[in-house]
Amino acid sequence: MKTKSNLERVLEAGQFAVTSEIGPPQSADPEVIRRKARLLKGSVDAFNVTDGQTAVVRMASWAACLVGKEEGLDPIIQMTCRDRNRIALQMDVLGAAALGISNILCLTGDHQKFGNHPQAKSVFDLDSIQLIQVVKDMRDEKRFQCGDEMALEPHLFIGAAANPFADPFEFRVIRLAKKVAAGADFIQTQIVYNVDKFAEWMKRARDKGLHEKVKILAGVAPVKSVGAARYMKTRVPGMDVPDEIIERLRGVPKEQVPKEGIKLCVDIINQVSQIEGVAGIHLMAIEWEEVVPEIVEAAGLLPRPRFA
Repeated sequence: MKTKSNLERVLEAGQFAVTSEIGPPQSADPEVIRRKARLLKGSVDAFNVTDGQTAVVRMASWAACLVGKEEGLDPIIQMTCRDRNRIALQMDVLGAAALGISNILCLTGDHQKFGNHPQAKSVFDLDSIQLIQVVKDMRDEKRFQCGDEMALEPHLFIGAAANPFADPFEFRVIRLAKKVAAGADFIQTQIVYNVDKFAEWMKRARDKGLHEKVKILAGVAPVKSVGAARYMKTRVPGMDVPDEIIERLRGVPKEQVPKEGIKLCVDIINQVSQIEGVAGIHLMAIEWEEVVPEIVEAAGLLPRPRFA
């Protein structure tokens, strides 16, 4: 019998979902995950654990997911194609499901040249769209990618990422449509700072009827400093930070910038929540998890739905 994840139940019930993110440590210390999970508990419906983000060695996503699950949270395992071929990917899908993880986010992965082992050999046997299809076939058809059948399928709520801001903009919704066609159940987007451009992307998604086929969660994040905002604007590919955002942060005393960054995040949540087709938010406050409850409460998103 299929057991639905908490996130799937929230979205299925038509509730505005809140997910967040935990960055695993560059060590074997489970207390790092436990501490962050406790900060998020009661404020989010599910949490992601990144899978070697920026190609830096960290605790495995599945392991950190289990630690967070022990704290009573619903985990979303992230799985990248950079380090695994299709055999290893399917093995990990089965393992995650067997351990009680019920959500997965399928990603291609950052290239190893950006990480701390640039000499490592990449795999990229599949990309994120192909991985979505593989997981869907495993779940719905009880079939491995090679065509072999299995006795018990992995029950996973399938997620994917989308970047409304990368170039070429015209291709962004086409790529989203491919992920939906492959079997994505939910989407988490890149951080939204340019709300107007995001609204245009959502309009194009609605024009294709995609908002009726997949649950779209808008990525949001607080900003700690003007320097961080400038860095994202100029150094992070696929990020769109309008000048007015930077000017807003510059307009307050330096010691008040973090507080203003939190207010900015709440304002963006309030704006994106009014856009037709947005089913929730994915709140990314990496290494600043303590502000997640404050942001969620200020946005009027507490209490979170509970299911028996």
